[in-house]
Amino acid sequence: MFPERFSNLPAYAFPRLRALLDSFEPGGEVIHMTIGEPKHAFPAFVGEVLAESVQEFGKYPPNEGTPELRANIAEWIARRYGVTVDPDTQVTTVNGTREGLYNAGMALCPETKNGQQPLVLMPNPFYQVYAVSALSVGAEPVYVNATEATGHLPDIAGLPEDVLARTALVYLCSPANPQGAVADRAYWETLIALGEKHDFQILADECYSEIYRGEAPVGALQVATEMGADPERVVIFHSLSKRSNLPGLRSGFVAGGPETLRRIKQHRSFAGAPLPLPVQRVSERVWADEAHVVENRALYLEKFELADRIFGNVPGYMPPQAGFFLWLPVEDGEEAALKLWKETGVRVLPGAYLSRDTEAGNPGKGFLRVALVASREETERGLTRIRDCLYGQ
Repeated sequence: MFPERFSNLPAYAFPRLRALLDSFEPGGEVIHMTIGEPKHAFPAFVGEVLAESVQEFGKYPPNEGTPELRANIAEWIARRYGVTVDPDTQVTTVNGTREGLYNAGMALCPETKNGQQPLVLMPNPFYQVYAVSALSVGAEPVYVNATEATGHLPDIAGLPEDVLARTALVYLCSPANPQGAVADRAYWETLIALGEKHDFQILADECYSEIYRGEAPVGALQVATEMGADPERVVIFHSLSKRSNLPGLRSGFVAGGPETLRRIKQHRSFAGAPLPLPVQRVSERVWADEAHVVENRALYLEKFELADRIFGNVPGYMPPQAGFFLWLPVEDGEEAALKLWKETGVRVLPGAYLSRDTEAGNPGKGFLRVALVASREETERGLTRIRDCLYGQ
């Protein structure tokens, strides 16, 4: 009576965490460091724009985004990556990247690849929506371990030729959630060249692209354009959730080749929910403003430096390159998360909950994901408790 295609998915990370922790009393003041929900202030003008456009809740919104919003997104892509895209044929809005990443599989994954069931590759650990999208279209998800040995990015180039021949889509998150690793130009060049050789599309989840140390991470579409790759080869996904501290706005975009966007927009015209017009008006203004992004990044840099000071002497500690998570090494993530909760009240996520078991093991088992989204003061209290409880320093 019910489909079996999702039957082998584990419980989602946060119900698993509640099952692990909630039967025990916290060992101190509760500090939540699990969910990547930004806590910094969003731009002050958001409320003003929303109030000015509130009457537009009485109108059906355009599914692909207002012309003004798509134009501002295209201008942002040009400023950020030096790439020119046509706002009419190469950009569409989505309800945050999760909706876009899921429906991209629906719109883009073929029924077969070289006469066989298509494969959809994704990093392991990974954002769970990648796997659900693959399963929804009858593709086989392939979890490519991203470990210290591979720079915490999946080694797609190391996969067998028969796997690459069946590959239809590759999901790649850079900066990576949870490890904070960044795909550099050479990594993107290798992956895009493989896509050209084996004719698969690359779905680049770049939602953490504006939170970084040092130089801004290079973009997938930027590298593909510089290489002269097929314009349909790379599809990028961005949102205002992390960049602008607006996770509740549910506002993002997809950009790529004209045929890719035609298919995505066609699918969304039947199955996607357009952003309400007041949300689009806010988004128009937010994509056009960089001052708040610079301020936001500076707040995260303070917390990166704080983490470096607190964990600098911990063996295996990796200062994150970007994003807003720590990927802390422990012997067993579940045991460490439970100990931390029972003894200190700090709530973190076992890395195994973001990963799948493979023949080479679960690459998240020996890690904790810690979100650096709270205030500097609360973050310092939480990180200090983690260090003192788990590392004895």
